[in-house]
Amino acid sequence: MSFFAQVKSVLSGDTLILANPKNPAVERQFSLAYVTAPRLSKDGDEPYAFQSREFLRELTLGKPIKCTVLYTIPNSGREYGIAQLQDGTELPEAAVKAGWLKVREDAGRKDDSEEILDRLDKLREFETQAKNEQKGLHAGKDGFIAVQNDLGGPDFLNQWKGKTVDAVIEKVISGDRLLARLLLSDKKHYQVMTLIAGIRTPSTARTNPSTGQTQPAEEYGEEAKRFVETRLLQRKLKVKIVGASPQGQLVATIIHPNGNIAEFLLQDGLARCNDFHSVFLGPDMAALRAAEKKAQSAQLRLHKGHIAKATAGGKDLDVTVSKIVGADTIIVRNKAGEEKRLSLSSIRGPRTGEPSEAPWREEAKEFLRKKVIGKHVRVSIDGSKAATDDFEARDVATVTRDGKNIGLMLVQEGYATVIRHRKDDTDRAPNYDELLAAQETAKEEKKGIWSGKSPKIKQYTDMSESAQKAKLQLSTLSRQKKVPGIVDYCKSGSRFTVLIPREAVKITLVLAGIRAPRAGRTPKEQGEPFGNEALELANRRCNQRDCEIDVHDIDKVGGFIGDLYIGRESFAKILVEEGLASVHQYSAEKSGNAAELNAAEKRAKEARKGMWKDWDPSQDAVEEEETAQAAPETELTIREKRNDYRDIVITNVDANGKLKIQEVGQGTAALTTLMNEFKKFHSNPANKKSLPDAPKTGELVAAQFTADGEWYRARVRSNDRSAKVAEVVYIDYGNSEKQPWSKLRPLDAQFGVQKLKAQAIDASLSFVQLPSATHYLDEAINIIYELTEGRQLVGSFDYIDKNEGLSYITIYDPKDAKGPDSSLNREILSTGYALVPLKLKAWERSPVFEKMLATYRQAQEEAKQARLGMWEYGDITED
Repeated sequence: MSFFAQVKSVLSGDTLILANPKNPAVERQFSLAYVTAPRLSKDGDEPYAFQSREFLRELTLGKPIKCTVLYTIPNSGREYGIAQLQDGTELPEAAVKAGWLKVREDAGRKDDSEEILDRLDKLREFETQAKNEQKGLHAGKDGFIAVQNDLGGPDFLNQWKGKTVDAVIEKVISGDRLLARLLLSDKKHYQVMTLIAGIRTPSTARTNPSTGQTQPAEEYGEEAKRFVETRLLQRKLKVKIVGASPQGQLVATIIHPNGNIAEFLLQDGLARCNDFHSVFLGPDMAALRAAEKKAQSAQLRLHKGHIAKATAGGKDLDVTVSKIVGADTIIVRNKAGEEKRLSLSSIRGPRTGEPSEAPWREEAKEFLRKKVIGKHVRVSIDGSKAATDDFEARDVATVTRDGKNIGLMLVQEGYATVIRHRKDDTDRAPNYDELLAAQETAKEEKKGIWSGKSPKIKQYTDMSESAQKAKLQLSTLSRQKKVPGIVDYCKSGSRFTVLIPREAVKITLVLAGIRAPRAGRTPKEQGEPFGNEALELANRRCNQRDCEIDVHDIDKVGGFIGDLYIGRESFAKILVEEGLASVHQYSAEKSGNAAELNAAEKRAKEARKGMWKDWDPSQDAVEEEETAQAAPETELTIREKRNDYRDIVITNVDANGKLKIQEVGQGTAALTTLMNEFKKFHSNPANKKSLPDAPKTGELVAAQFTADGEWYRARVRSNDRSAKVAEVVYIDYGNSEKQPWSKLRPLDAQFGVQKLKAQAIDASLSFVQLPSATHYLDEAINIIYELTEGRQLVGSFDYIDKNEGLSYITIYDPKDAKGPDSSLNREILSTGYALVPLKLKAWERSPVFEKMLATYRQAQEEAKQARLGMWEYGDITED
């Protein structure tokens, strides 16, 4: 019986696998009759088994053949016979003649056919001839080839990785999985499971040996297998060794005579790119990505229904990095001031839950901060991630600066890992394969999180934790100029947390010379007018930036008072220039930056910026006149007595005997008008608004005075949060009291100090020192109240100390007819409840005050002689 078939594969030198030309899926095994070949076996090939098989493979593979069945083994159904190729080559004659088959000794014993016996005689004649010529199997004992069925240890890849070798594909298991025989030398072969590099195809049908159950093939799995079988099975071709899988399987590029088989599978939509192999292929992965994209565009097979990802028009965005959220997340701001949160495409910063990564979180974040904070970068949006239970919706983007890919830099330094995307996840970096390769290099070089050790974490001691700790650090910082630091956090427009790496400390820095309005504690809370704007500017210009600081002093709670320079420019000046802070004259003079800040404030006022949008130049004219009359700070000796008399009323005397006064005139008239409006405002039920949060020290509020139940402007001096009680100072009158938070309201902007400055002026009686003993001091205060309460007086401003913010005055009652030397100052000395200071200030020793001092000392002596007041038990100055 004869039939025609196509040679699909060759099992050995005497056995073929044949396929039906009309139906390739139908196969049959056919062995050559009367001959035998050495066996190929997983346990070890017989000598010359491979060479014998190769002769028949090269002669017949893929060719049409005519086969004649001579006999069939009953038990197995195995067919034996003879065959002929189209060129007339007969088998097994050609193989025996070449020396690659032996004639079986028992051949023909049971046959009596003359034709068969003649054929056998001819075969034996060919065999004898081959033996004599030492052909094939008869060449000697050198036909053994060692075959290894696994890669063994790392030595294999160390020797062969990156090299191209000859191979024969022995079996196709699926579209991406082959059994390849690597022909490494004449005496050494490796027959190993091989994965086609760079791709993954659908699985084929598989039977579980333990259960006998068959798992059906995935869609297109069998088609992918046939595609590869048709082109590769038993073909001798080139294989480029690129790596090994975690399971020890070889990963290689299979090079068909027409090109890389992986590209053809991808182009036909029978495979997807395998990201895990990208590290092996490097730049070669780009061709595979292009082939996959081509199939996606055509929606072939695996990509049917594929929808191309919408792009942002291919236009890159030029933005500025305003904040580093983490090693893989940043906030950027465009030219319009709009902010956007972005995640760097395809990378992930060190994770808190990973012990090997967590210690690197801060160092990775600092690396990114140094590279991009405040810098102009180019952003290309690669996709977006929908909101989940753990993460909010966000865009993912490629960020470059000066042409350098920031994500790639993080991966190269071992500060980030590459995300393994799902096969259908297209929201990935365009240089994804380069990122994977960089990660492998970082692993090999043991950089960052791959080093196997933790970094040296910089520990910062909080020196603003208490005033005592701040004092210890003050001398060190105040001796230095332009101390380098990092703005770690912006608490308000003028208050910052600053890290000082070289000192390993962090401090709270309060800007000297200015007062910025308080911001709301939450984004929705309003705070003081322009407080949120001041904080926003601070965040935009200072947050996470490198800076320089000059420290001058500390405040009572441990804050360091000083100057902050961003890019060598004073941020206090920037705030004032934008109308988001006012100059605190005393602090500015003390810090030495008054001239710069005053000039900046003047520019802000003239431009009507920020808090000065309703600025009235006439108000400043009065203040400038007063300043001009004040003695210069450096003038300690007064050559000529000032002729500075003002109508005043005393509004308060505090527990230390310091006075609060109001000037009668334009200020009091404006205050009367303001208080009338203030009363109307707070009598309106619609304005009955409680504070949105706990009041903050220094905050301006409206407070209800206990004595008359009316509302007044006040400043919070201190807070008792547990009792919800605040001590407030009424800024227009100087008195203070403790009030529950329920009696405080927000100070509406129309009544702020920008409209009318605080009318209470700090003052002290010139050349008068009140007693330190409590009962005498209380009596002295009572006397002052008796002599001044309800009266309009005249104050002679003898000296204005701008550093202390204090005016030294002599007070006269215009209705007192006792004479020109009669004053409140002299009156209290004469009652024995004050004395002339034993140690006079420099200005008090000026010659122009000698006559006045003599009069005062005389009044003091008279009280002493009469044993009045504190002199009742004798001369206390002798103690």
